[in-house]
Amino acid sequence: MKQAKFDVGRKKPDIEVNKPDKPTKIKFWQRPDVAVVLYVLFFIAMLYLWQYSSGVARSEIPYSQFLQYLDANQVRNAVITDDLISGELTLTNAKTGKPRDFITVPLKDTALATLLKKHGVKYSVQHQSHWLDTLLAWVLPFALLFLVWTWLSRRLQNAAGGFLNIGNNRVHIHADDLPKVTFEDVAGADEAKEELGESIKFLKDPTRIQHLGGHMPKGVLLLGAPGTGKTLLARAVAGEAGVPFFSISGSEFIEMFVGVGAARVRDLFQQARAKAPCIIFIDELDAVGRARGGPVVMGGHDEREQTLNQLLTEMDGFDPSTGVVVMAATNRPEVLDKALLRAGRFDRQIVVDKPDLIARTAILKLHVRKLTMAADVNLEVVAQRTPGFVGADLANIANEAAILAVRHDHEAVTMADFEAAIDRVMAGPEKRHRVLNDAEKRRVAFHESGHALVAMTVPTAEPVHKVSIIPRGVAALGYTMQLPVHEKFLSTANELRDQLAILLGGRVSEEIIFGDISSGAANDLERASEIARDMATRLGMSEELGPLTYGRRQQSVYLGGEYTEERNYSEEIARQIDAAVRGFVEDGHRRAREIIEARRPALDALAAVLQQKEVVGGEEVRQIITQAPGTPAAAAFGKDRNQAST
Repeated sequence: MKQAKFDVGRKKPDIEVNKPDKPTKIKFWQRPDVAVVLYVLFFIAMLYLWQYSSGVARSEIPYSQFLQYLDANQVRNAVITDDLISGELTLTNAKTGKPRDFITVPLKDTALATLLKKHGVKYSVQHQSHWLDTLLAWVLPFALLFLVWTWLSRRLQNAAGGFLNIGNNRVHIHADDLPKVTFEDVAGADEAKEELGESIKFLKDPTRIQHLGGHMPKGVLLLGAPGTGKTLLARAVAGEAGVPFFSISGSEFIEMFVGVGAARVRDLFQQARAKAPCIIFIDELDAVGRARGGPVVMGGHDEREQTLNQLLTEMDGFDPSTGVVVMAATNRPEVLDKALLRAGRFDRQIVVDKPDLIARTAILKLHVRKLTMAADVNLEVVAQRTPGFVGADLANIANEAAILAVRHDHEAVTMADFEAAIDRVMAGPEKRHRVLNDAEKRRVAFHESGHALVAMTVPTAEPVHKVSIIPRGVAALGYTMQLPVHEKFLSTANELRDQLAILLGGRVSEEIIFGDISSGAANDLERASEIARDMATRLGMSEELGPLTYGRRQQSVYLGGEYTEERNYSEEIARQIDAAVRGFVEDGHRRAREIIEARRPALDALAAVLQQKEVVGGEEVRQIITQAPGTPAAAAFGKDRNQAST
């Protein structure tokens, strides 16, 4: 399928592109840790010089000699401290002719000094310096703390782009030399590409809309389930547009400090206005755009709310003629603030829905371009087998098929590899080590044969594609898969009734063959009950209840997730609903029993082949059923696309 391409030019943006810097070689003495060590050594040397200069400024003499000078009246003046005695002698220096200085350490015990002098002992007192102890006790711990802090700061800076990431701008500007992603690389989203292409054209030539009195959209919001290609579309816009493209994730605005996110929003829009015309893309908008309210956080200052308020102000404040378009993507629009979704901010909301059959085929062709494909691969059949799959799922299937081809030493990826990849993604990997005993294997074979027989008989069911009794995933002991012929978006009442019969066919087969039932039909009963309740309460298909809906339903997550229901009916209506649901299920049970009892030989034949081969293809299933004794020559094949499994 040929994809639309919009020729919007390839003008190189005149901006400085954020590119990774080349590592520069830092000299040894320029390293911060080495510099810190040098500073500490310099400080120690200065302490030593101070201590040395204080001790050598005067000539130190023994204390006994000082007493002799004192007895001979040769001491002119003296300065006495607790530890030292310093001063001048009456004697002169032979070289300078100036009075001689002295310094000595006194002896605290005067009696000992007198006794030593009496016996003619020459003695001196040593002064012990404690500067090293002071250094070790006070200076060194602080120096070590400083070194550790510097080391941790550098590690955090390398790991996260800056300590605590305060004030760092994380916006990414797409470079012109990066690999291009264009609209040709996006398949299955033609409507979205068309609307985005219009926005790009308005950016390139704003006069096309301005001369009519209009203005280009301020904001474009991409909505869709996870994996549908919203971010890929934004990257394609970057590849198609010849204008600067600023991209940032919503979570990158939020920090632990209040006000940082708002500052980043202001900085982002300031850069965008300076580079207009340009595009701003915010991925995962729900991280920053959640509805305001709820409990007060951190004394009334919530960082997320301040960031959202700043974003609202910026989007409402800039002139659309400046050529700045804000794009955003989210898969949870139900949690976004209403002020963010009003006209004038996000003017366009584009739903990127799950692809249909044609789109899935185009997506598969896109993802298998680099694979070596065998001649038997039919991508249309692969697309038919994957209803409801999004682009990410289809990419996973193509990759799984390549992995399986390598595992089995295939020269090219075959159709069997794709079939196995689909089964693995849908039902889980095969559990070959989970060996069923003969009794369980026989029961599972008849259970799946019951599903297949009813599916091949009811008028609206899709043809059976494969029946397997190989355990898969966590709890599945087997499955019956039907291949949709056409993409469908509606289901009639008859189709839903036939689906109930198919789901209950496995349980009915166990009842007829073994006379009792097992836990293998738990999932079938759950799905049948959901269909029957929807028919009674939401689809108005019950004659007793009439064409009314009962209960207000609200989906908790956009395009998926659980439903919450508010009851708005009486107890009498509740009893009627239960009776209607039971009636739908019992009718499906009755129809399944009639079909299986009428075609018992076909059931036995299919179950016997299943026990022998474990996996039977759709065409072989059809031959077994149609060729069994007592079976009509032509069985009806329907159109339902669901599958039944144990």
